[in-house]
Amino acid sequence: MVIDLFGLGANEARKLFPEVFQWVMERVKPERDQNSRATYRENWWQLGENQPRMRESFVGLNRFIATILTAKHRIFTFLDSFVLPDQGLVCIASDDTFHLGVLSSHIHVVWALAAGGNLGVGNDPRYNKTRCFEPFLFPAASDEQKQTIRNLAEQLDAHRKRQQGLHPDLTLTGMYNVLEKLRETEIPPPPPFDKGGWGGILTAKEKTIHEQGLVAILKQLHDELDAAVFAAYGWPATLNDAEILEKVVALNRERAREEEQGLIRWLRPEYQQPHGAQITIQDDFNLGEEAVKIAPKAKLLWPKTLPEQVQAVRAALASAAAPITAETLARTFQRARADKVGELLETLAALGQVREVEPGSFVV
Repeated sequence: MVIDLFGLGANEARKLFPEVFQWVMERVKPERDQNSRATYRENWWQLGENQPRMRESFVGLNRFIATILTAKHRIFTFLDSFVLPDQGLVCIASDDTFHLGVLSSHIHVVWALAAGGNLGVGNDPRYNKTRCFEPFLFPAASDEQKQTIRNLAEQLDAHRKRQQGLHPDLTLTGMYNVLEKLRETEIPPPPPFDKGGWGGILTAKEKTIHEQGLVAILKQLHDELDAAVFAAYGWPATLNDAEILEKVVALNRERAREEEQGLIRWLRPEYQQPHGAQITIQDDFNLGEEAVKIAPKAKLLWPKTLPEQVQAVRAALASAAAPITAETLARTFQRARADKVGELLETLAALGQVREVEPGSFVV
């Protein structure tokens, strides 16, 4: 369990959660009082790094996609929104099973292994989001293709969680170790498991994992998901890994040219571009209904007088759905300097009209 008092001042935390506040005051504050960082000392009841942008991206989601930063197998899964991720997880703010399915496909795993780094004694792959996720392009799939991928990804996520729920000692690493062994062993369609086939190539421990994790079904779900994702990209399922990488790089260049012409394919438009007007354009780009051109929301005029600037900053902050930084708030105005907006936010905080919930992030 994690004590998370994000968004609460000390007086609010004490009033709403007195038992929790006392626990933190007696066990955390003495150490924080000695911390060299002023923000840690002054906000001693808060987590050291509150990740306001990550929290903002999770608003409205019941679950999000996560993968372990450094792991032998690149596995993506849904976590419930009440889970507070630590620095060992890479989180993707989407509850769309289509995204989970594409990320779980062989196409993305091949790309992530090639683009990411390796770490540790085991030289385990590391999922660097700026290299593995951000340059990766999702397919412009039809609604029918998306639904197929969603159905398979939902089954995949549910299958793993169900088997782990039934067998508390069963790990994803163990399941995927067995799955990898099945994939690497080229044998004819197996006879009954207990008379040879896959059962003949597994150790006693691996046979137990195979049975508890229903790994043959796990393999089947991944195979069907891979086929669906290949179809969504319009690529043959017979591509080898080198050819997959060539395709992904070529698609990246193609999408870059689209964006230079103002064509943006948002993964989560309601969050990434909530005020943009989406206009379907097929004739100019001939890319189908997934191609949309975004008309960005006009920025607010930055007032000339100081009293008007104070009022504008407070109003803009009040309309934000989550804590926001001065830099982000400044971008909502024309020609507003982030340092000036920061000064106004600090002044409003000193007057008690806004709150700094963590260093540099404010709410009304």
